[in-house]
Amino acid sequence: MTQKQLTERVAITSKAAAVIDQLREKHGELMFHQSGGCCDGSAPMCFVVGDFMVGSRDVMLGSIHGCEFYMAADQFEFWKNTHLTIDVTHGRGASFSLEIPLGLRFMTLSRLFSDEELDNLRPV
Repeated sequence: MTQKQLTERVAITSKAAAVIDQLREKHGELMFHQSGGCCDGSAPMCFVVGDFMVGSRDVMLGSIHGCEFYMAADQFEFWKNTHLTIDVTHGRGASFSLEIPLGLRFMTLSRLFSDEELDNLRPV
């Protein structure tokens, strides 16, 4: 019997993965939390594991390049049918995310899941 491939809710570009490697070398293990509008709009924010307290209502969407990726449950209700891709661009964001001193900022690209993807989504 063949096991069905689950659709991931979050992915990462190779450029963003390279930045994570650089940050991990300096800071150790990392995690992400998708900001809900405070500070830097709705930017994904990268923290050292333990520096951001994940709440009981946060949802883990998956893992990107070895980093757990979270979002608040109420925000997830709006984004639950959306695939997220984390990328990076030049420019200074206004958040507490670790990449800011590098003159970079992570950003979230989104698209709606197809019907087939929705049928195969990895549970949260």
